[in-house]
Amino acid sequence: MHNLTRTGPRWLPGILAAGAAALLAWALHTLLPAVPLLTIAVALGIIVGQLPSARPALTGALAPGLSVSAKRLMRLGVVLLGLKLSLGDIASLGWVTILSTVAIVLLTFGGTLWLGRLMGLPGHQPLLIATGFSICGASAIGAMSGVVKAKDEETAVPVALVTLCGTLAIVVLPILWHPLGLSNLQFGHWVGAGVHDVGQVVATAQIAGPAALAVAVVVKLTRVLMLAPMVAVASVAERSRVRRVNNGAEETGKRPPVVPLFVAGFIAAVLLRSFVAVPDAVIEGADTAQTALLAMALFGLGSAVRLRDLVGTGWKALAVGLVSWALIAALAWVAVMISA
Repeated sequence: MHNLTRTGPRWLPGILAAGAAALLAWALHTLLPAVPLLTIAVALGIIVGQLPSARPALTGALAPGLSVSAKRLMRLGVVLLGLKLSLGDIASLGWVTILSTVAIVLLTFGGTLWLGRLMGLPGHQPLLIATGFSICGASAIGAMSGVVKAKDEETAVPVALVTLCGTLAIVVLPILWHPLGLSNLQFGHWVGAGVHDVGQVVATAQIAGPAALAVAVVVKLTRVLMLAPMVAVASVAERSRVRRVNNGAEETGKRPPVVPLFVAGFIAAVLLRSFVAVPDAVIEGADTAQTALLAMALFGLGSAVRLRDLVGTGWKALAVGLVSWALIAALAWVAVMISA
């Protein structure tokens, strides 16, 4: 009973607020289809988080539900994301594209993590920025933050940065398309390998036609598949850290699992899509549910962003984000040239 308010579970008001924000994001996306729905959801959360009048509710009655949205609904959305990808889709890219895509993820992740630590970013921020920029944006940040038990303030800055740079990519990459001499399919490959969020990839690549969009989405989802091993490795590292701390009698607590349940669910969803004839209606329903869950989760993450604190951290976090953005775009362009 201690988890209930007079009207229901403590998390219900925040869940309802996140659901209302997701509906608003959907309505705005309908009016402005060029802007990805999930980007709108994050932006709405960030905007609400800056309103002084909303602060008491965000840190009070809505806090439990927004936390559930940002963490548990995020994990459910990631699981359903696996149904978008089949191993056959990946194999159709060819080994050169597959290996170059994996290399881009690893190089961007390692380079961003190194730079973030070199610049002295606090806590888990270097890891979360590296995860978001190299894999799949704010969704990856939310998944990784749950595994390493990152604080809300550590998560907020990476979410704001990856949203900013992903939105810039929608504008900047099409401007560079023809000056770089890329064909339509090459542009789609570049976008899929270099843009962060799936929705941002769709918004950017669709201008080059359906064939380019198809290539972009498959390349992007191949990057998404890297979320499972990267999170699993982070979980193992976190287990080792907790073990060391506990042996030193500095901290006690349950160690995270080697493979988090939602990561196992994501892999299971990919295998299901790969080897079972899943009806189109189920795929479409799962896609709608996944979008709704991630929109609610990203609103919850965005509402924790405090732009004043982001500015207060100085130029270091912004510099790391911009360098990582430029790095993945450059590596993606090299991969396109190699695959040509």
